[in-house]
Amino acid sequence: MQQIQLGNISIEVEQKDIKNIHLSVYPPNGRVRIAAPSKMDIDTIRVFAISKLQWIKKQQKSLLAQERESQREFINRESHYFMGKRYLLKVIEHDAAPKVEIDHKYIHLYVRPATDQAKRREILEGWYRRELKKIVPNLIANWEKKIGVQTNEYGIKRMKTKWGTCNTEEKRIWLNLELARKPVECLEYIIVHELVHLLERSHNARFVKYMDEFMPKWQFYRDELNRLPYNHVDWGY
Repeated sequence: MQQIQLGNISIEVEQKDIKNIHLSVYPPNGRVRIAAPSKMDIDTIRVFAISKLQWIKKQQKSLLAQERESQREFINRESHYFMGKRYLLKVIEHDAAPKVEIDHKYIHLYVRPATDQAKRREILEGWYRRELKKIVPNLIANWEKKIGVQTNEYGIKRMKTKWGTCNTEEKRIWLNLELARKPVECLEYIIVHELVHLLERSHNARFVKYMDEFMPKWQFYRDELNRLPYNHVDWGY
């Protein structure tokens, strides 16, 4: 992968079979990446990057000022989030298969004695994944009808830099596991965002028009999602 250096800002450049140039600034530390058409020369890409330099700096400043959650140790009375609500973790040792239960105040994490931190995290993340799988299919089906598109498949995985992705050819969307911790409106925003890519692949004016049509408050949900603290575990790269 090529790189462009603009002062103290390094920009990764990936050239591939696309029509338009795309600029992204990724959390948590403001990594900058440009995806450009394979036939575009590097000097043209550099000029484009220079024209966006102030925007890049603004995005990086915002990301670096973002609140981070402290590193989780998966111990009693530690704060954890589910669907945007804060819960206290209650670790309960028992000599049986691990499980997770939730009430109005606590996430109860049942583990075998001497279960280490990594395994506790794995158990809790497995629960988050299962809970998302209960919620997501109905949300996708509802928004597919509203938008007039159809997916072939969806998946949930941990992602370093994106809340979601859409493979427009295979009509498959992926959602970040971290969304289980965020308000359901933010989860819906990401679902709508990815489904709209089945109508328009690029983040252009047409894409924005679709988002405004189907989810008028989408920019509010986007800003809310980006305002919420990053989870130390999922974004600490």
